[in-house]
Amino acid sequence: MTNPLYDALFAPHEGKDTAFLHLADGRVLSHADFLAMADRTANALGTLGVKPGDRVAVHVEKSPEALALYAACVKAGVVFLPLNTAYTPKELDYFVGDSGAALFVCDPGEAEALAPIAAATGAVLKTLAGDGSGSLSDVVATQSAAFAPVPRGEDDLAALLYTSGTTGRSKGAMLTQKNLLSNAQALVDCWRFTADDVLLHALPIFHSHGLFVATNVMLLAGGAIIFLPKFDLETVLAKLPKATTMMGVPTFYTRLLDDPRFTRDLVGHMRLFISGSAPLLAETHRAFEGRTGHRILERYGMTETSMNTSNPYDGDRRAGTVGFPLPGVEVRVCDPETRAALPVGEIGMLHVRGPNVFKGYWQMPEKTKEELQEDGWFITGDLARIDADGYVTIVGRGKDLIISGGYNIYPKEIEIFLDGQPGVKESAVVGAPHPDFGESVVAVLVPEGGAEIDLAAIEAAARADLAGFKRPRHYVVLDALPRNTMGKVQKAELRATYAEVFRQKAG
Repeated sequence: MTNPLYDALFAPHEGKDTAFLHLADGRVLSHADFLAMADRTANALGTLGVKPGDRVAVHVEKSPEALALYAACVKAGVVFLPLNTAYTPKELDYFVGDSGAALFVCDPGEAEALAPIAAATGAVLKTLAGDGSGSLSDVVATQSAAFAPVPRGEDDLAALLYTSGTTGRSKGAMLTQKNLLSNAQALVDCWRFTADDVLLHALPIFHSHGLFVATNVMLLAGGAIIFLPKFDLETVLAKLPKATTMMGVPTFYTRLLDDPRFTRDLVGHMRLFISGSAPLLAETHRAFEGRTGHRILERYGMTETSMNTSNPYDGDRRAGTVGFPLPGVEVRVCDPETRAALPVGEIGMLHVRGPNVFKGYWQMPEKTKEELQEDGWFITGDLARIDADGYVTIVGRGKDLIISGGYNIYPKEIEIFLDGQPGVKESAVVGAPHPDFGESVVAVLVPEGGAEIDLAAIEAAARADLAGFKRPRHYVVLDALPRNTMGKVQKAELRATYAEVFRQKAG
């Protein structure tokens, strides 16, 4: 048995002095440098008692060392669990405990606050800072730069990614070696990546977009990455002349368009701009083409599946659509109730099947059975239509999912939090279009009889308990929520009522 993911992504680069990571401070790590770092890290995992199949929970800033930790987990047969850096201790407590992580890596500044979580779950706690320092790096520094890949099968787990559910309880999507590798292979082919490409990478690596799409694609293609800690407009404008491609969320592109220095001449040499993780407004698509001559390539994926569809590299990249299924991937639109396939052009629930579809939800067999059918079709929860030309358009999201700046937000989780605040009888959370983030959160609150809601206190509580991207950016207090005759809250009405709140604020 081999290690398919390591054999394809990393092994071809062993010993090569070709450039891999161009860092913001001007340093360049070759493929050989990076893999030596990964080998030392893999040996460190063993020293810390981490075994093949164990989970390593990672809550750290973006750095070459953090990326090497991912590579080390792949080589050591360990399950990588990246966690959003905005998560609070209360949120992290669930993820670390539910996953049964053997090792929990966090920023040094958080170690004191997170130590009780590690202690309660039995995880070893180590630190890793954005500059590469920390107690994990101290262990890594003592290790050998030689590590033999641990044999793994294509159905063995490579990663565990948590995605919240409408009940507020997060689900761990189990991604296998085959899931990740098949997706990278399809994307390299569809998007024409080669060893000559240089990708501008300003995405976080705790998210599948920055880690499994951007990084895996470049490793498979053998190209180089301009590896930026985050999206900083000045840095991106300075680095674009050295790149051939860029992947980003819609926010990246709206911020570039807001700057007059972002011109056709600046990006005339570029081969491809790709957008994902949140819907790209058609007006942004058109404005970008008008400014640069480039048509952004939009695609569609999910935590449970990585990428499913993509607009074509050659041919018409249609604004507002997410293109065609990737090679090996099937999609269909079905009646949400009967699950029967619907005719072309009709709106229904999107189902996906292919080698990219996850293995199931961690320790949730019943939830897996509900959403992943025995014949391999995964019920995405997204409402879509497929036109006569085969283009897929996502027209809405079941379960009222909000996507802000590329991050999934599940209203029920926020509503549970708001309903527990003093003076709040009930709440409803909806998404509204946001000129920068695609969507953002509107919270509608109903006070208890005679009570007065203290919005400042609620905002303070939200800062303590909710990740920044989940916090409401606009609050409304109403006497009652709109409901139908069956008593169901009419969220569509709320979305329509407050559709312009963020545009009005921006204006």
